[in-house]
Amino acid sequence: MEKVKIWKPTPQEIEQAKGWPTWSKEESVFDWYYDEPEQFYVVEGEVEVKLDDGTVVNFGAGDMVRFAGGVKCTWNVKKRIFKHYNIG
Repeated sequence: MEKVKIWKPTPQEIEQAKGWPTWSKEESVFDWYYDEPEQFYVVEGEVEVKLDDGTVVNFGAGDMVRFAGGVKCTWNVKKRIFKHYNIG
């Protein structure tokens, strides 16, 4: 199972995501643990995430991202992020 998946969403996926709750974060670095799977659509921003196995992934505005449950990582928010998210 992939720890993280990043893709360009379809128009239908974007419309669905607009109904999800929102979250934003200014430029910062912080540790995070996904105890449940989370999928989100990035409206604005730029982020680099380092997974606990050393893998680095980058995503930003226009990307759909899914993290598996059980993933430990460090977020580096390079440009303020605003996203719609869905947990579970």
